[in-house]
Amino acid sequence: MFKRLLIANRGEIALRIIKTCRRMGIETCVVHSTVDRDSLPVKMADVSICIGPGPAKQSYLNINNIIAAAELADVDAIHPGFGFLSENSHFAQVVRDCKIAFVGPTSAAMEALGNKAKAKTLAHAAGVPTVPGSTGPVASPEDALKVAHEIGYPVLIKATAGGGGRGMRVAHNDASLVSGLMQAQREAEAAFGNADCIIEAFVQRARHIEIQIIGDTHGNVVALGDRDCSTQRRHQKLVEESPSPVITPAIRTSMMEAAVKLAKAAKYHNAGTVEFIYDLERQAYYFLEMNTRIQVEHPVTEMCTDTDLIRLQIEVEAGAKLPFSQADIKPYGHAIEIRVNAEDWQNNFSPCPGKIGVYAAPSGKGIRVDSHCYAGYAIPPNYDSMIAKLIVHGKDRADAIRLLEQALAEYLIEGPKTTIGFHQRLLKDPKFLANQITTKYIDEEFFKLKPA
Repeated sequence: MFKRLLIANRGEIALRIIKTCRRMGIETCVVHSTVDRDSLPVKMADVSICIGPGPAKQSYLNINNIIAAAELADVDAIHPGFGFLSENSHFAQVVRDCKIAFVGPTSAAMEALGNKAKAKTLAHAAGVPTVPGSTGPVASPEDALKVAHEIGYPVLIKATAGGGGRGMRVAHNDASLVSGLMQAQREAEAAFGNADCIIEAFVQRARHIEIQIIGDTHGNVVALGDRDCSTQRRHQKLVEESPSPVITPAIRTSMMEAAVKLAKAAKYHNAGTVEFIYDLERQAYYFLEMNTRIQVEHPVTEMCTDTDLIRLQIEVEAGAKLPFSQADIKPYGHAIEIRVNAEDWQNNFSPCPGKIGVYAAPSGKGIRVDSHCYAGYAIPPNYDSMIAKLIVHGKDRADAIRLLEQALAEYLIEGPKTTIGFHQRLLKDPKFLANQITTKYIDEEFFKLKPA
């Protein structure tokens, strides 16, 4: 097992990794920017090293500084967390070239699955259902129009690199396709340095469902159940729950088998998430993309399967075989995760950085809070606005929702505005309670309704 592990990340995921490492007897080194010097991960790690000023490009995205810190701290492994460099195949290869273990998949697997066009081609070859559309990037507006005419409008323009909704547009006719393609290409080039886009059929009434997988270096891959991430705004997830309340056991089994097939086709090891779009009209699922890292929403899977995914990541990277088989995975109950962000949700979710006054998190059976914040902590404006992830686990969905309502009522954060009020309103929404939402519900319907 590793003696000392460097965490190339910040916030709650850095603290989450520190806690698991402590249980495993592994020392931790946290790298941080100047604005994060007072963060909990810095206070709790065995070693902390400043790698640059506040802007991420000069700190958390600075590969040279991270590697220098790793050598200075004499670590034998690096965990990238999520975001930043977690899906950067070049970073993963540099780490391994420096004879340091990278807690994640190989660079080859990242490159095969991190690019949406390449991943779709691999999925199709592995027999995994894919959305009708182009198999590779469209070379010109004329190529895009040809694909659109073959599959019919509406179509989705999607950047092959990155995620989070950037480089994505929906087109309903030729004119909006040509203009949308140019906009998506510019946005993708600016965000990811790659302007390539693919064209796919746009599923009108969809749910976003993903499968958590974990693989070892001995060829074993296991699916740990599903998560429904359909409650989202502008392609950003707001609520995640497990299991999905809309798919049948047979579809769930089929999706898990498809996810495992894709992972094995890519010779994938470590944690990963295979994302699918589920067509409510056709009751059919299609491969969307694969995230080659741990996900923000991984705790709902942990709650339903009684696993520690961070520990499993570290163990399989150290060469251990998975301690269970597919037959051993029997998820139970229902888990829901919501993201508590420092945002003014009544003002277009605008970020609200600033100092936290009173901070009191809920607790009790079935309640989990993953957070790096505390009373007196100043949320910086440089990074994402997440304060915490609040996760609950109940005997069924109705029980989990009641528990989440209780936990939200007990969550006290004074200072910055937060999204707690949004989630409290959502939990009273009839369509959410009745499982009648789609991925477009929040954007197109929720805010037009009078509060319950």
